[in-house]
Amino acid sequence: MQDENIIIKVAVLAGYVGILFLIGILASRRIKSMSDYYVGGKNMGFWAVAFSARATGESGWLLIGLTGMGAMAGYSGYWVVAGELLGVFISWQFMAKRFKRRSDKYGAITIPDYLQSHFKSQTHTLRVIAAAVLVVFVTIYVASQMDVTGIAFDSMLGIPYEWGALIGFVIVLIYIFIGGFVAAVWSDLFQGVLMFFGLVLLPIVIWFSMDHGTGVTDGLNAIDPTLTQVMGRSESGWMNMFTILGLSMIGLGFLGSPQVYVRFMSIKSEKEIDKGKWVALIFTLLTDAAAVTIGILGRIYFTKEGQDPEAILGTGGEDVLSMVTNEFLPTVLVAIFIAIVLSAIMSTIDSLLILASSAITRDFYQKIFKPDLKDEDLTKFSRIATVIMALVALGIAILLYNLYPERKIFWVMIFGWSGIAATFCPVIILSLFWKGYSERGAIASMITGFVSVIMFKFVFSELDGIGPYFVQLDVLAPSFAMAMIIGYIVSKIYPPRPEAVKMIEEIDAAGAEDAKKSEDNSVIDSGS
Repeated sequence: MQDENIIIKVAVLAGYVGILFLIGILASRRIKSMSDYYVGGKNMGFWAVAFSARATGESGWLLIGLTGMGAMAGYSGYWVVAGELLGVFISWQFMAKRFKRRSDKYGAITIPDYLQSHFKSQTHTLRVIAAAVLVVFVTIYVASQMDVTGIAFDSMLGIPYEWGALIGFVIVLIYIFIGGFVAAVWSDLFQGVLMFFGLVLLPIVIWFSMDHGTGVTDGLNAIDPTLTQVMGRSESGWMNMFTILGLSMIGLGFLGSPQVYVRFMSIKSEKEIDKGKWVALIFTLLTDAAAVTIGILGRIYFTKEGQDPEAILGTGGEDVLSMVTNEFLPTVLVAIFIAIVLSAIMSTIDSLLILASSAITRDFYQKIFKPDLKDEDLTKFSRIATVIMALVALGIAILLYNLYPERKIFWVMIFGWSGIAATFCPVIILSLFWKGYSERGAIASMITGFVSVIMFKFVFSELDGIGPYFVQLDVLAPSFAMAMIIGYIVSKIYPPRPEAVKMIEEIDAAGAEDAKKSEDNSVIDSGS
């Protein structure tokens, strides 16, 4: 029976991988230039972009990390959902159109492209810093995703960790090689649909299998009454406040992270953004809430009062998803859920590798050293860079596994996510909404965000007295704030170039005029 179950799981996974490769082959037919390879020729539809942005933004932490967080934190874990939902809404509602309009005017196909053009930079300093930070934190983030791949194969299939991480590595590289950004977005759409339905339906199945929809609060209270405290589990009000801020501020990462905003570059038009917004919001609300709920239901079902939850559910509750799927689902559906976990991981790895590859290939190699290099030669170099970075990330993942077996997956991923977000989000926000933001201010923001993430993670969290508060707050919110403040101060001291301000004013004026025409046409159409 055990052998039969393994065969079924492997067969389902083989079918899943086959679909990914087919997507890569179909996508390859659209790759005719570097713009196609990195941003899909800026011609992607709203369904694909919305699902891709959300699948990329969520990653393996949604299924392994956030379900574990729900199991360990109880009701207070829903603050992550609130924070992410707010971040996604602000990003799509107030930032996406403005960013799309400007990046199109600049002819940008990478985030460093956008920044270089926006500030009318006369040196390569900003481009080099942006590209360097991308490569560092993207490699860390990809390593955390490969780490989860190994854990998923180990806990759900019984395949040794190292082999699982290697299998995931090979799968992603093959379809990126074939189809680039288009393959990544199309596969994200397919994988996002899998994630959506799998996550939304699973807690419903568990709920009715356990108790026909009753007794969740009573069940948590029987284990530990603090699990039902929405405002935090500590007796200290200050500690609870810092915990809530730490969980909800994770949503800040959606306000300019390159792996998400390159999707806005790729979308067909600003009108598509209005449609995509609702897809992204519904996806975020339902999948994030479902993930926390799965963890909570798993905590009730598998643990009792006085037990150590990590001894049963794994470090940080990382095994709770595999435990509930094996307990409540037939083998075929368990296999599909393994594919869903891999979908969450792969959708992030492919996007991040393409992003980091573009930083090395276009922003370092072509723009600085080989400006006359042809696209076809650049594509070959890009693929080599992708392989090297993927290998480095794989090595880091295996080192993490062997050196830090007690690591908590949720927070390892959040560290990589926070590094990217704290470096780039303040820069994107200030560049979009403040004409007084200068190139030197942007450089100061990026360096401050980068350094602050490291300082808050490894220095401030170790301080006597206040250290535990910074542990709960985590690194993103304070690093984000520091980057905004320093960027503002430096820009006041060193204002932007007049020609850069004039260009921004012209783009914004043209955008306002286009929006008014579009609104007038809509009124005419509705009247007729």
